[in-house]
Amino acid sequence: MARRARSQGSKAGGIVLFLLGLFVGAGILYLLIKPSAPRGVDTEPPAPARSEAPKAPRRADHRKVPSDHVEPETPAAVPAATETVTPAGPVHGARIALVIDDLGHDVADLRPLEALGVPVTYSVLPYEQQTSEVVAELRRRKAEILLHLPMEPRNGENPGPGALLQGMSDGELRQRTEEALKAVPGAVGVNNHMGSLLSSEQGPMTTVLGVLAERGLFFLDSRTSADSVGYKVALGLGVPAAERQVFLDGEATPEAIHTQLQRLLALARTRGAAIAIGHPHPETLAALTREVPKAKADGFEFVPVSYLLTKAGGE
Repeated sequence: MARRARSQGSKAGGIVLFLLGLFVGAGILYLLIKPSAPRGVDTEPPAPARSEAPKAPRRADHRKVPSDHVEPETPAAVPAATETVTPAGPVHGARIALVIDDLGHDVADLRPLEALGVPVTYSVLPYEQQTSEVVAELRRRKAEILLHLPMEPRNGENPGPGALLQGMSDGELRQRTEEALKAVPGAVGVNNHMGSLLSSEQGPMTTVLGVLAERGLFFLDSRTSADSVGYKVALGLGVPAAERQVFLDGEATPEAIHTQLQRLLALARTRGAAIAIGHPHPETLAALTREVPKAKADGFEFVPVSYLLTKAGGE
């Protein structure tokens, strides 16, 4: 009886061992055939990257200086922003003309310029939101006004409504020039807004400047390109003309503007006169507010740009 019980116990133990071995073998087999991930790689699928909502396109900032205004300057290159050209000692008789471009967006742009307490020449775009209000305020002050005439640049940037474009007929160029002059009544002269392409072409510039000759207006060549023929063509037509020497804010940072202002003073000292073009940027206005009184104290004279014109025959 005891022998039979031991026999049955042995059979039961064998079955348990068999089943245990079967499970162990199955586990080993699973581990052998299971595809393994490379070491150091998380086997969890990565969470999908959060996609940001597309940003709305930035509105055009009228205070940004067009890149057309920072083409190589003539006749002298722009010093590096870190270079400081410091005129030494007081000076007497050197004259400076400040021309502020791109006006017409906001009458408020005029206040800090008037507060400078020196003559400023105001160049007004013809078809901006507050062109008529800006012109009316300037005429009330008896300030010197220019038409800032949009012309086609080389870089494909949009010069704005009413622009003079390459390929236009003489009639179209003439009509657009006359219409722009009507939009800025009281303008005594014209300077180009952008225009590195058009201002380098003698035919179109002869047509445009011919309108000025008929009306007794002068031309300020903004020199957005070293290839501009505007100044030469104007004089050939008997139109009084001048050329810009310095862009104050081609790079609209306080350091770069300071460098350009010092360069302006140095040029005025050595040449007797210099013409600068700037824009109503906060940085430019702050620099002018700080530096103009110092320049006046040093003996520099600020004049309207019409005081620095060259007439046919070099007068």
